[in-house]
Amino acid sequence: MEVKGSAVKSIKEFVETRFKDDYQKWLKSMPQTSQEIMKGSIFANNWYPMKDAAVEPTIALGKMFYNNDFKQAALESGRYSAELGLKGVYKIFVMIAKPQYIMQRASRVFTSYYSPSDIAVVDDHDKGLTLHITKFPEPETIIEHRIAGWCERALEFTNCKNVRARITKSLANGDKITEIVITWN
Repeated sequence: MEVKGSAVKSIKEFVETRFKDDYQKWLKSMPQTSQEIMKGSIFANNWYPMKDAAVEPTIALGKMFYNNDFKQAALESGRYSAELGLKGVYKIFVMIAKPQYIMQRASRVFTSYYSPSDIAVVDDHDKGLTLHITKFPEPETIIEHRIAGWCERALEFTNCKNVRARITKSLANGDKITEIVITWN
């Protein structure tokens, strides 16, 4: 499976921004292949191997900065990715759009970040919605939590309060789908 360079770049920038003093230590803690990706120029429109470019760097992030809580590391780096991606004109658009509309659009965008994949909003209502990931040949808990974190932060930009994304089913745990249930006030 592959991940788009813009997602990879956001992980690198997250560590550079939030954990600047330990950036080199973080790099050295990863497998060689992941180090080479992170040390090189990451091009937003290029595709990279998901495990080497996103999973391993997030595992290293969890080990170093989140007391081995890989899910929290993925959630936080996903939230950061939304902050990077939803700037400028996009941020203004997100602030005035309905949350359900933003997540409908986001589900289409995710398929262009993870290849191959299929992610869709299957249920939406006044104060929440449900996303299903039905196609993800190399399921990874870390990526599921990264997507959940991105959704939380994006919805916060729409002025939703107390946003919570819960993974209730997981391809990585053997379920037939990954289900992310998102609620807000």
